[in-house]
Amino acid sequence: MQRFDPYQTFRFRIAWDGHYVAGLSKMSALKRSTEVVKHRAGGDVSTPAKVPGRSRYDAVTLERGVTHDDDFEAWAHQREPRDLSIDVFDAAGQKVRTWRLFRCWVSLLQAHPELDGDAKRVAIEKIRIEAEGWTREDQLRAFSAAP
Repeated sequence: MQRFDPYQTFRFRIAWDGHYVAGLSKMSALKRSTEVVKHRAGGDVSTPAKVPGRSRYDAVTLERGVTHDDDFEAWAHQREPRDLSIDVFDAAGQKVRTWRLFRCWVSLLQAHPELDGDAKRVAIEKIRIEAEGWTREDQLRAFSAAP
């Protein structure tokens, strides 16, 4: 019997504009929630039916150690939407999944953390990204191949 282990969360890379983001150490989860719309036909006294309403995509936070690379800050100041790719790798280093985030823009920039002379920590910068949606790459190909 072949064993299939789940993917580990520390093997990932994020790309925008055709290149990987340098030094990325953490990314929040991709979350989507859909409103539940309840309705009932006029003469129906039974339990109401439930149908999906509007979907909402939560913001995604990216974190990395502060370096000379100013990509986070430059994007936050441009206010320009861009698509992102998230590549997930297995234990052997093979890419196993890619997520695409659409029309993303920066809603929060933490350019530098609080400074503390007694702390023994790495300085972390963060951006929070708003996206209009996301999908897995293999699903994207299936949608675009449909008639």
